[in-house]
Amino acid sequence: MSLAALGLAPDSSTIARTGLRLGTPLPADLAVSFEFFPPKTEKMEQTLWQAVHKLAPLQPEFVSVTYGAGGSTRERTHATVCRLQKETGLRAAAHLTCVGATRDEIDAIARTYWDSGIRHIVALRGDPPTGVGTAYEPYPGGYAYAADLVEGLKRVADFEISVAAYPESHPQATSPQHDLDNLKRKIDAGATRAISQFFFDSEAYLRFVERAAAAGITVPIVPGILPITNFTRAIEFSASCGASIPAWMAELFSGLDSDPDTRHLVAATVAVEQCRQLHAEGVKNFHFYTLNRAELTVGICHMLGVRPKQPAEATAG
Repeated sequence: MSLAALGLAPDSSTIARTGLRLGTPLPADLAVSFEFFPPKTEKMEQTLWQAVHKLAPLQPEFVSVTYGAGGSTRERTHATVCRLQKETGLRAAAHLTCVGATRDEIDAIARTYWDSGIRHIVALRGDPPTGVGTAYEPYPGGYAYAADLVEGLKRVADFEISVAAYPESHPQATSPQHDLDNLKRKIDAGATRAISQFFFDSEAYLRFVERAAAAGITVPIVPGILPITNFTRAIEFSASCGASIPAWMAELFSGLDSDPDTRHLVAATVAVEQCRQLHAEGVKNFHFYTLNRAELTVGICHMLGVRPKQPAEATAG
C-alpha cells in the first residue's frame, strides 16, 4: 500500500534530526501550556484531575479546556475551567466557539467567564454538531466565524484571546493563502496569540511562521505538540485536520500497536526531538495536547528541562 493511501507523507524535511544529542545542554528558557478536555464520566474526571495535579508543578503559562462540537460540552467546559482556576491557581483558558448559540448567548457566556475570574479565551469557529453534516453553516443570529467572535469578545471585556492556526492549512480552506488571510483577520480583530494545530513536519510549521510574518502577523504562533499514545488514532486525527505524517514516523511506530510501553518511549523521543528542533530555530513556547493523560507530557517536559521548581536551599545560620 502506498504512503498516500495510508495518509502518510514522504519525508521532505530539511531539518537534521539531531536534537537529542546527549551532550546538548537542556534549554533553560522554555515555557509550556497544556490542553485538557472536559470529562464525560466519573472515571474520566478522575483521570483528568490526576493529570492536572501531575502537570501543575511544571508551572504552565496557562491551561485550556476544549469545547465539544456544536457546543456539546458547554456546561462541562465551564465547570472544569472554573474549578481549574479556583482550586489549582493555574491560569485557565476556556475554549469558546461560534456554533449552536446566538451572539447574545455567547456574550452572556463570556461575561460569566469574566465574572468568574477567567481572563483568557481560546476563540474558535467550531465544528457542527455530530450528525448534522460535515458542512459548516453560521448559526442563525450567531457569530459567523472566529474573527467575528474575537471582535465580539473584545466588546464584552478585555480578554486575552488565543486563536487557531493551521501550518498545513485548514481542511476546509480553499487555499493556503485563504487560510493565512483568515488568520490575519482573527489577529486584526484582537487576538493576541495563535496556537497551531498539531503537526509532525517541523519544516511545515517553520515555513508557515515565515509566511505569517511576511503577511504582517506579529503575534506568537505557538506550536501545538501532540504526544502520540496510539499511532493508528494519530493517523485518523491527522486525516481529519489536514496534518501530514512523515513516512519516517510510520517506520518508528511500526509493530508497536500491542506494545504500549515501547510505543510511549518512542512517542516521547519523537516529541522531544521535535521540540528541540524547533527550539534550535528560536521557538520557546510549546502547547501540549495532553488528551487528559499526564505521563507522556511530564516525561517530555522533563527531557526538555521543564521541571518543578525546587525550593531554595536553607542557608546555614
